[in-house]
Amino acid sequence: MTSTVTPQAPDILSAEYLADPYPFHKVLRDSHPVTFHEATQSWLLSRYADCAAAFRSPAFSSRNYEWQLEPIHGRTILQMEGKEHATHRALLNPFFRGKGLEAFLPVITRNAAELVEGVVTRAAGDLVDGFAGRGRADLVADFTTWFPINVMVDMLGLPKSDHQRFHDWYHSIMAHLNNLAGDPAVTARADQTREELRDYVLPIIRERRDGDGDDLLSRLCRAEVDGERMSDEEIKAFVSLLLVAGGETTDKAIASMVRNLLDHPEQMAAVRADRSLADAVIAETLRFSGPVHMIMRQTEEEVTLSGTTIPAGATCILMLAAANRDERHFADPDRFDIARTDLDVAKAFSGAANHVQFVLGRHFCVGSLLARTEMTVALDLVLDRLPGLRYQEGFSPREAGLYTRSVESLLVEFDPTPA
Repeated sequence: MTSTVTPQAPDILSAEYLADPYPFHKVLRDSHPVTFHEATQSWLLSRYADCAAAFRSPAFSSRNYEWQLEPIHGRTILQMEGKEHATHRALLNPFFRGKGLEAFLPVITRNAAELVEGVVTRAAGDLVDGFAGRGRADLVADFTTWFPINVMVDMLGLPKSDHQRFHDWYHSIMAHLNNLAGDPAVTARADQTREELRDYVLPIIRERRDGDGDDLLSRLCRAEVDGERMSDEEIKAFVSLLLVAGGETTDKAIASMVRNLLDHPEQMAAVRADRSLADAVIAETLRFSGPVHMIMRQTEEEVTLSGTTIPAGATCILMLAAANRDERHFADPDRFDIARTDLDVAKAFSGAANHVQFVLGRHFCVGSLLARTEMTVALDLVLDRLPGLRYQEGFSPREAGLYTRSVESLLVEFDPTPA
């Protein structure tokens, strides 16, 4: 008689997990789909069906953001529910889809091109080099970590001279959110960032309340739904949230997208020849190596999933990366394949998506189409301006991160092209 021993639930804070979480995700899905993690005092949900159900169920709320995000951002739409959430979503939606988003396409395209190809400074008329002419680059340090932040600053109608300031604030907030060890220096810098950002943004908001500017910040100041406007503090909190939601995720998603294509040159060749495949590349990147690996929720009542009962008031970690590679939902899920037939590309950037990277239900990511647009612009630029793109000799990409994850650097070389 043979006996099957159930493997122990992996520790998501262990060095082994942090080095390569994907094999451990399978152990969780197969043997511990809903399990209590002692170190974080949280319940881990790893199967697609359970995560999707939790996102759509009112039994799971985003009340956890009161302690997780509010201390650094202030109160944001992420932790709102009911009528308050619906009102704020209605205020924000017009700026991130349709004609509202189209109005910002030149800003997105210009910022990407300036980083890759260089920019002529207005004052001196000098060309500040991009990296396209060098033939070598670290696409993370030279491009992805700057691109979405620069876009956000320009969309808000803030001075280009403040790109560096926002970039520093962005890294400070991300260090705080990933400060699992509780380093007091990291916490102190994040507290300083919160105050600096508040002191910077609030006077600008007050100044633009009665203006007629077309920038995002001015339009947010004037926006109304049923006679309601966002308060100064709510707009400030949204700007702070944009640093993370609009910066970190797109930064990491673009880096992973390029890495996936470098690892699969035949698929890079296919999209280079047929740009209509761009959405498939982006959607499959979000499924296969999405930047957000975990997201928290809180139970408002007792809930039973996969045969396990979670008590009311419990913190849950929904493991998006594990859910998106669940073989119960996707065939051969550990294979990157832009031609897969079980990923609904047509719905991948909407609330009807069948991956969970953008969340599902009432809190579906309001910036999903902005992320898609930025990734498309970045993909076209990489394919058009970096011919012969390949890894630098001896370089092997390495992922890092727990809640958010991507390659730390992307050392590439290519055939240099004139500006």
